[in-house]
Amino acid sequence: MNYRTKIFFIILLIYSTGFLLAGNFNAGADIYNRYVWRGTDYGNSAAVQPYLSYISGPIEIGAWSSWSIADVPNGNENDLYISYSYESISLTLTDYFFPSYNGNDQIDKFGEQGGHTFEFSISANISNFSFLAASNFAGNDPNNSKYAELSYKFLTKNKVSSSVFLGAGNHIYSLDNDFTIVSVGLQISREIFQVAYIINPDQKTSFLTFGITL
Repeated sequence: MNYRTKIFFIILLIYSTGFLLAGNFNAGADIYNRYVWRGTDYGNSAAVQPYLSYISGPIEIGAWSSWSIADVPNGNENDLYISYSYESISLTLTDYFFPSYNGNDQIDKFGEQGGHTFEFSISANISNFSFLAASNFAGNDPNNSKYAELSYKFLTKNKVSSSVFLGAGNHIYSLDNDFTIVSVGLQISREIFQVAYIINPDQKTSFLTFGITL
């Protein structure tokens, strides 16, 4: 290792140490009777969803996952993400990974035939409105599927928060690949409990989910 390389790694170590000491770690888990994401049920069973993250100023780096309690092929998800927030706007890069533990999950491959799907999203909170726009841009989704969601918080009283939401997407989100509404619902939260009634008009089905945060 030459002199310049040593200096580079020393500076990187000092910067990384300062970054870690300046922030905070967070960890926890949610338990849901069903994992319904953007209008689709993944796993058809109850799920445990642990998470861990590190937050330093406007930057958050973390891992989030969902593990079906039943032995189903599409019930597991294990994601990594990095997010940057400025005032009411957040930019997020997510690596979606769906392990099946069949010996060929391809965690080391990142192309269209690999095990990862990469998404860039932007979200904003303005008054009681929240907006999300997301698009896959690489990995195991050659169509680069897109999704958008608008939600409105209309009631907060006695520790109860209520909101309605409307989401639409194409390709992996819709049955005919066209951009269409895939998630309409009402969510009620109280302290560590969350309940949501969700309708997917595209699939002509509905869900009632219950979750608890540990």
